[in-house]
Amino acid sequence: MSVKFEISFAKSVRLNGGLAILLKDTESDLPVGADSADPANVFAKASRIVRFTGKGLTTLDMVAPEGSPVDRVIVIGTGKAKELSAHDWLKLGGSAASKIRNVEKVSIFVDVPGIDSPAKAAADFALGMLLRAYSFDTYKTKKGDDEDKNNGQKPVKVTIVTADHSAAKKLFADSEAIADGVVLARDLVNEPPNVLGPVEFAAKAKELEKLGVEVEILTEREMRRLNMGALLGVAQGSVRPPRLVIMQWKGGKAKDKPVAFIGKGVVFDTGGISIKPAAGMEDMKGDMGGAAAVTGLMHTLAARGAKVNAIGVIGLVENMPDGNAQRPGDIVTSMSGQTIEVINTDAEGRLVLCDALWYTNDRFKPQFMINLATLTGAILVALGNLHAGLFCNDDKLASELTAAGLVTYERLWRMPLGKDYDKMIDSKFADMKNTGGRHAGSITAAQFLKRFVQDTPWAHLDIAGTAMGSIQDEINQSWGSGFGVRLLDELVRANYES
Repeated sequence: MSVKFEISFAKSVRLNGGLAILLKDTESDLPVGADSADPANVFAKASRIVRFTGKGLTTLDMVAPEGSPVDRVIVIGTGKAKELSAHDWLKLGGSAASKIRNVEKVSIFVDVPGIDSPAKAAADFALGMLLRAYSFDTYKTKKGDDEDKNNGQKPVKVTIVTADHSAAKKLFADSEAIADGVVLARDLVNEPPNVLGPVEFAAKAKELEKLGVEVEILTEREMRRLNMGALLGVAQGSVRPPRLVIMQWKGGKAKDKPVAFIGKGVVFDTGGISIKPAAGMEDMKGDMGGAAAVTGLMHTLAARGAKVNAIGVIGLVENMPDGNAQRPGDIVTSMSGQTIEVINTDAEGRLVLCDALWYTNDRFKPQFMINLATLTGAILVALGNLHAGLFCNDDKLASELTAAGLVTYERLWRMPLGKDYDKMIDSKFADMKNTGGRHAGSITAAQFLKRFVQDTPWAHLDIAGTAMGSIQDEINQSWGSGFGVRLLDELVRANYES
């Protein structure tokens, strides 16, 4: 992060220099905290002059008048405060974070009249600030202006003023856990592929043991004993050995069946022998966005002490063209015993996931399985960068995921599954082939995965358009978005904690 925030909550604050951020809705004459930050109401007059009404995410930025207890005042419009959702509060926090430059301390007044839960609003506002502050500049030898102006990595002291400050502080503990999980996922996706291979990624996941997560790492030899021929076939063209990482968080009752999350972790995808075009191939360092999200989620669940038993499994490989790489026409045998004709070596993610899904289901027998994968370009054609594709064999799970997406604004759109699509991946020489061709590409990929989940409730999230290169907004300015962490944390929080 090029800007770090040290956030606290208080019922009131004694202003003495620094920046004051006030919120104004369209139904109030004065912003919250106006009497504290500017007793003379000079900026209220300025608001009238420039016709600042408090429309959502509009700002009024002023140097404070002489005699004011602060140096600078920013007013952010909320729109109709009574109608603000949790995501709206995140955006307000992100907008505030973007305005904080060259200051040591900030006081923010958030108690807009008419809102249902001031404490929740304050915690969401703070989470939005943390998410917006993220910047991946690890490899820049010359830092940007933002960091220089904020004295390097010295944190900005932020006091959020709210009447229900004690409750806000408790809620913010969970918000910090969520932010840390998202940041971890973003970091993993943003890391260059020469730095983050399967072994290095597995080591990052191993660090979750500090939070109480049990982590196992299976090597190529152990996966071979398990007959994971599909996953190993993808990895065989790379000098970097594959890994399967199993993360267990045991926060629920011992008798409770776990919930399971599986991530595709292709740390770099050239397409293999079916090599991709050169243009844009550098983006394929992000083809492990699903594994990154699962790792970030496990961090969040453990950090906030979620009362659930959760399993995270990530298959980590590199897909390279090599004299030892698998060829189009090869037939591999998956852990399930089902055989797969490899039609296109660039349809590799499903080969990694099918063994990971079967392993997870066979060993842990979870309540449900959800896999995340940057799986198909076809989902981008269908949904763009605004929704991830949701494929599901269980209506209840699909509804819960859709609802969680609406709360977090990590939105999903349910796509069809059906036996008729199965015909497109039937093979003349094996039980199935790994691609059904161009038409319905994201659907046939999901149909392929469905053959490895048996009767377990299962959902496949195709996050190719949302995990990397997604649209930047008030809470994300990063190429790697960390999509899926907040979504799945909300799913667990709302439905599966004991």
